[in-house]
Amino acid sequence: MPPSVVPLAQIRTPEQLARVLKKLDLTLGFDAVVEKGKSSPLAQPYRLPNFTIGNRFCVQPMEGWDGTPDGKPSELTFRRWRRFGESGAKLIWGGEAVAVLPEGRANPNQLLINLQNLPELAALREALVKSHAARWGTEDLLIGLQLTHSGRFCRPYSNRLQPRILYHHPILDRKFGIPPDHPVLRDDEIRRIIQAFIVAARLAAQAGFHFVDIKHCHGYLGHEFLSAVEREGDFGGSFENRTRFLLEIVQGIQTEAPGLLIGVRLSAFDFIPFRKGVDGVGEPEEWPRDQPYPYAFGGDRTGTGIDLTEPRQFLELLRSLSVRLVNLTAGNPYANPHIQRPAQFPPSDGYLPPEDPLVGVARLIRVAAQLKAAFPDLLIVGSGYSYLQEWLPNVAQHVVRTGQADFVGLGRMMLAYPHLVADVLEGNPLQRKRLCRTFSDCTTAPRNGLVSGCYPLDEFYKNLPQAKILEEIKKRR
Repeated sequence: MPPSVVPLAQIRTPEQLARVLKKLDLTLGFDAVVEKGKSSPLAQPYRLPNFTIGNRFCVQPMEGWDGTPDGKPSELTFRRWRRFGESGAKLIWGGEAVAVLPEGRANPNQLLINLQNLPELAALREALVKSHAARWGTEDLLIGLQLTHSGRFCRPYSNRLQPRILYHHPILDRKFGIPPDHPVLRDDEIRRIIQAFIVAARLAAQAGFHFVDIKHCHGYLGHEFLSAVEREGDFGGSFENRTRFLLEIVQGIQTEAPGLLIGVRLSAFDFIPFRKGVDGVGEPEEWPRDQPYPYAFGGDRTGTGIDLTEPRQFLELLRSLSVRLVNLTAGNPYANPHIQRPAQFPPSDGYLPPEDPLVGVARLIRVAAQLKAAFPDLLIVGSGYSYLQEWLPNVAQHVVRTGQADFVGLGRMMLAYPHLVADVLEGNPLQRKRLCRTFSDCTTAPRNGLVSGCYPLDEFYKNLPQAKILEEIKKRR
């Protein structure tokens, strides 16, 4: 049976929240009173050597499914980015996952950066800036672009998987139907991808972005390098080889686009893939008990625990490369979504949470705090906050005030309620009917070929024809 999940909407006082956390045996700090105005911890500027970011809210990058077939933004994409700008958050982490090569797209409507699409990507950034400036001013707004190659999860031309893998993973190969003779990327092909990232970064600088994110999370190519312990050649085996992809990209960008800041969104830990078990509840895939699980970067030998030894080495490498911007997440949404995207309700192809989602939130915050303590000079963005709903501001303020992270990253909440940032900073009551309740429709829709958006809470998406299609899909699951 699934664990008892406490509906957060029913927790109305700090005392009730404290009792729930005690019952779950969780250490999750929160402030009983959320401050407002310029004295609020969440309103404090963050100073980089040559730039000041105006507050401590960050818009997380998300994978859009509403671009054009050739990778340009559509009006739906522009609408989403304008809402990001209106939110009041002063750090825009990539805005969106943008592929560096056509064959590296995660879906046939993902944005693609190349010379032909550059004017539209520049216009997308400008639309965000204008919507932000209309209310907030722009002198302290830092905007990046997330660069990605989807690796094992490429679906560039249809919803059919066309994977580019670094090694054969016995569980994921079986789960996604990858045959034993499927080719593994050669070292020369990897070097072509490295050059594509460098070219993409130079184009992003031309489009006006302050920084690029070299994506190393969620099971995509950059993240898969970190677990390529059984791969031979220059890009597998040792830690040095498994981070060579990142190293050569960073060095290339610093040579060809000097002045462009670089960030990395990192899955700081991973677990073994989970599957739908008894009563639909997630459970770990089977693995021989007498063998350590080798494919979880930041995970321990069991496959369901955490070992931050290599993530610390990774952050030390970033520091040595003068890469200061770090956004921490976890796991792989195709394999173990509960550890990076705590939710009460799973997407159509998912499983019921094997733990109260508050456990997942606390784990993400704890790991970010441990890494921030070890690397106080790095800018650290934390993840997993949307599940907190009414209590997001209280926990976020506590985390920032106590130095457990520098920025509070908001993803799903930005689709449902982008003005939460403004309401928190200005001391307005939260619009409870706008809060993301983690229904996971923003995942179910695109995984079934529909455009991405918040169908339950955003009237615009609720009134689209795709909303009725989504309801039919959900009835069949």
